[in-house]
Amino acid sequence: MNNPSPVTIELIRAAHERIRPFIHRTPVLTSGRVNAIASAQLFFKCENFQKVGAFKARGAHNAILGLSDEEAARGVVTHSSGNHAGAVALAARARGAHATIIMPSNAPRIKKAAVLEYGGKIIECEPTVPARESTTAAFMAQTGAVLIHPYDDDRIVAGQGTAAVEFIEQVPDLDYLLTPVGGGGLLSGSAIAARALDPRIKVVGTEPALADDAWRSFKSGQHVLLKSTTTIADGLRISLGERNFAYIRANVHDIVTVTEDGIIAAMRLVWESMKIIIEPSCAVPLAALLENQVPAAAGRRVGIILTGGNVDLDSLPWMKK
Repeated sequence: MNNPSPVTIELIRAAHERIRPFIHRTPVLTSGRVNAIASAQLFFKCENFQKVGAFKARGAHNAILGLSDEEAARGVVTHSSGNHAGAVALAARARGAHATIIMPSNAPRIKKAAVLEYGGKIIECEPTVPARESTTAAFMAQTGAVLIHPYDDDRIVAGQGTAAVEFIEQVPDLDYLLTPVGGGGLLSGSAIAARALDPRIKVVGTEPALADDAWRSFKSGQHVLLKSTTTIADGLRISLGERNFAYIRANVHDIVTVTEDGIIAAMRLVWESMKIIIEPSCAVPLAALLENQVPAAAGRRVGIILTGGNVDLDSLPWMKK
C-alpha cells in the first residue's frame, strides 16, 4: 500500500536510514571548464555512480525493504523503460522477493540486460504508457504481485529525496537545484527536501521539449498526460504522476524544456570535460543551462543531480549525427 500521508522531510530521513546499507553516498564533482561554458558555479551529484548506475536504487530499495513479509512473498511488479527496472530487480533480490518488470519493446538493450543480471523477469509491451499500465494491471490481477510504481508512490518519492538530502549536506548554500523530470519522483522528493532544509534554494525541473507534459502541467495548473514521445532521453518517456504533480506545484520554482540537440551537446560536454559517463536523460539539466533556459542561474551556485550512467556504448547519440 502507498503511504497515505504526504511525504515530509521526516519520511525522507527515515527512508535514508532504511536504505543506507544498500546504497552509495555518491560524490559531488565540479569542472572549471563546464562552469565557464555554463556561466555558473556548478556542482554535480553523481548518481551515475549509484548502485544500478542510477538514483532509482534509492526509491526502489525504500519501497521494497519496507514491504511486509506477506507482501514480499507475493513478489513485486513494475513498469519501466530503464533504470527503475534494474533498481526494482536489485532491491527485490536484497529483500528475497521475485521481481517482474514490464518493459516497452524499445527500452535500451543495456537496461534490459541489467534486469536479467539482477534476477528479474521481463515482460515486453508496446512502447506506450497505456500499454505499460494495462500489461502491469493484468499481471497483478493474475498473480497478486505488489506494484512498485516507478514514481507515483510516496515510498518512491521519499527514497529519491534522499539524494537531495545528501547533496545539501555536501554542498551548503546552493542557489539552485536542477533535476530532470519524467514521472516526477526525483523532482518531487528533491523539492520537498530542499524546501525543508534550505528554503532559499530554487528547485527547477528540466524536461525534453519532445516530452513536455510536466512543463505543460506546471504552466497550466492542469495535469497533462504524455501519450508517446521519441525523445532521446529514454528515462523521461513517461507521464508525470498525479501525486508528483501535486508535490511539484507546491514546492518547485519552475520547469523548463530543452531541445534534443541540446541534450546531446550537454551529454558530450560532460563526457569530454569531466571524463564520466552519463546517459541522455541525465544531461537535460545541464542542457537547460547551456540553452539559457534558467537565465537567473548565471553566476550562481547551481546543483545538478546526474541521474544515471547506463548507456549503450554501441549506440551513442553523436554517432547518429
